[in-house]
Amino acid sequence: MKHYNKLVRDKIPSIIKSSGGVAHTKILDNDSDYLEALKRKLLEEAKEVQQTPMPEELADVIEVVRALAKHLGTSMQEIEKLRVKKNHTNGSFDKRILLESTD
Repeated sequence: MKHYNKLVRDKIPSIIKSSGGVAHTKILDNDSDYLEALKRKLLEEAKEVQQTPMPEELADVIEVVRALAKHLGTSMQEIEKLRVKKNHTNGSFDKRILLESTD
């Protein structure tokens, strides 16, 4: 038996079952447990982007961000508004500036 103890997409248990496996799962009814699982999942997906920067991995990050936004009572539209606002005040990453130090 392989242990994962991680949040998975909704269809993963049925995909495991259809391939002949057995998925032992539980539902995270407690909001704080779900939030912690989402935060761990975000880090997991970010590490996958770090290792393999592919569009599929970025899609996974966005899906976790979407779930976090929903859980926190906001929307992707609101997050996009905040992103645009921060872009206006602080800029983007287009110029590839690496801050080495400050005095």
